[in-house]
Amino acid sequence: MSGSKVYIADGKASFYSDKMQGRPTASGERYDKTQLTAAHASLPFNTRVLVTNTRNGKSVVVKVNDRMSRSRHTIIDVSRAAALQLDLVREGVGTVRVKELKDSDLPQQEAPLAVSEAEATTKE
Repeated sequence: MSGSKVYIADGKASFYSDKMQGRPTASGERYDKTQLTAAHASLPFNTRVLVTNTRNGKSVVVKVNDRMSRSRHTIIDVSRAAALQLDLVREGVGTVRVKELKDSDLPQQEAPLAVSEAEATTKE
């Protein structure tokens, strides 16, 4: 996935079984069901993607840190935390849209409190 082309796909998503908790992913990270991560067949590790449940409109941004085999049934496998936000846990699978996010698409982190401001508020 290079250049200006953005990966977008529609298909089914599933989520990791709890028995995968703590096991190594293909990237070397350990699977943590409380983190917003996913497995994808071809996107590079650390790619951030927006996953949207097309049934209810709920979305979540996940980081690709694992591989899955190319499947005719699913296009992404999300962590339990992501599945909860998407409302996929009960059904186990759902129809989603997956869109790759470039750095400019990611929400900006709030600026941390400046040291001088922190000192001013604690000395009053």
